[in-house]
Amino acid sequence: MTHAVAFFDKQFQRQIGQQDFALNPFETKALAYAKGRMLDFGCGLGNLSMTAARRGSKVVAVDASPAAIASLAARARQENLPLEAIEADAASFGWNGCFDTVASIGLLMFLPCGTARKLVPRLRDATCDGGTAIVNVLVQGTTYLEMFGSDPYCLFDPEEVRAWFDGWKIADFSLDDFAAPGNTTKRFATVIAQKAH
Repeated sequence: MTHAVAFFDKQFQRQIGQQDFALNPFETKALAYAKGRMLDFGCGLGNLSMTAARRGSKVVAVDASPAAIASLAARARQENLPLEAIEADAASFGWNGCFDTVASIGLLMFLPCGTARKLVPRLRDATCDGGTAIVNVLVQGTTYLEMFGSDPYCLFDPEEVRAWFDGWKIADFSLDDFAAPGNTTKRFATVIAQKAH
């Protein structure tokens, strides 16, 4: 288990214990675009997956955190939702077919840059014609690095993130700064892009 997976697994266990399943601001933004068959790649606790499934999406939710996936699978079963929760390593996970919605919120920066950049075209290809991709990553300007430990990570140039979807309709692109522990900052870029029919 990488430092980042262990870091978040511990955080997720605490949130599960507190029944804290609120959507974060990026998940709330993504929800407006969620429809049809959905891939939630790096789903964390699965709050976006659960909400989308309750609204009728058929969701494949993937994360490396054992605690998060066990909790999500149990909650989805309890509500009899069309949601498949899969514990898997992001770099090696494969999927079948395309999805109307592909969300990857807060994942790619936890991978080596080369690995993350190889996943981007796979996420584009996973998006059906007429579908929407939502990608959220930490970018340059981030000074809070505790969650990475000594693991490789990647802070992207915001313009690179936008360019990942050249030729698509950019429905939304935003940069958001959040205060973090020790007087540090987390800077996120979020792109929501629609693939042509």
